[in-house]
Amino acid sequence: METIFSGIQPSGTLTLGNYLGALKQFVELQDDYECYFCIVDEHAITVPQERLKLRQNIRSLAALYLASGINPDKATLFIQSEVPAHTQLGWMLQSIGYVGELERMTQYKDKSQGKEAVSTALLTYPALMAADILLYQSNLVPVGDDQKQHMELTRDLAGRFNNRFNDIFTIPEIRIPKVGARIMSLQDPTKKMSKSDENEKSFISMLDDLKKIEKKIKSAVTDSEGIVKYDKENKPGVSNLLTIYSSCTGKSIESLEAKYEGKGYGDFKQGVADAVISVLKPIQDRYQELIDSDILDEILDNGAAKANMTANKTVAKAKKAMGLGRVRK
Repeated sequence: METIFSGIQPSGTLTLGNYLGALKQFVELQDDYECYFCIVDEHAITVPQERLKLRQNIRSLAALYLASGINPDKATLFIQSEVPAHTQLGWMLQSIGYVGELERMTQYKDKSQGKEAVSTALLTYPALMAADILLYQSNLVPVGDDQKQHMELTRDLAGRFNNRFNDIFTIPEIRIPKVGARIMSLQDPTKKMSKSDENEKSFISMLDDLKKIEKKIKSAVTDSEGIVKYDKENKPGVSNLLTIYSSCTGKSIESLEAKYEGKGYGDFKQGVADAVISVLKPIQDRYQELIDSDILDEILDNGAAKANMTANKTVAKAKKAMGLGRVRK
């Protein structure tokens, strides 16, 4: 069975875009692949974090994974910092990475722009991301368009290590979902939906009050044409809502266009709101059952134990290949 790895940063409550572009896909994948789903808390500290808030976000994200349908009997869910092999291999990969290729990363450029002091971790964390993936001999990594550059670097580092030392790592393939991979802002549909957006109306949090969800969708930017049609270039707002509607219901965009032919945006937006709420309400209910439970801790403990077992085997092989440590006779 092929292996999939994916990690999400605990940097605030996930959005509807995170769910449709990532978590929903994960639930579908866990039946057919060996899945490792990681809360990458060590990536979160590339920018300043408040200690107690970070711990709260880590636990909240774990509960959202499970509430969304991740089954701990089928998939391994764990916290990155509870598996030391991640940082060990991350350092080893830094030693074969080049400053130039790290400086070319778009996210580094974006996050460091205009800052007087930039964390070294912000520059080097793609090596840690590569370690996350390579530790589990991952065949596939489901990512959004914005992570393709980091995935190409991961493939480069794996190939470079294998060529220089020994064939230790599987070269992972990139898996980008065909629908719902990139949910856009409700207020500026030319930008990706983001929980860091200053305008709260632009995104839907997975834990938003249901009335708030409905209100945000009804205030979403569309256009003055009044026609429900998918046209990403000329009708980005309507196209984004159609993508959300389709992703939440499984109905094709063509069938949704036909359903709302001759109807106004009011009816259409209500349909989108109902579809989103029907998806998020059961997740929110399950989240409330899990967030303060001992079951959540038990699942994370078991996940860390399994992840450590697999990761330690890989890092031991990588150390031996590089000549680190001692070889016992």
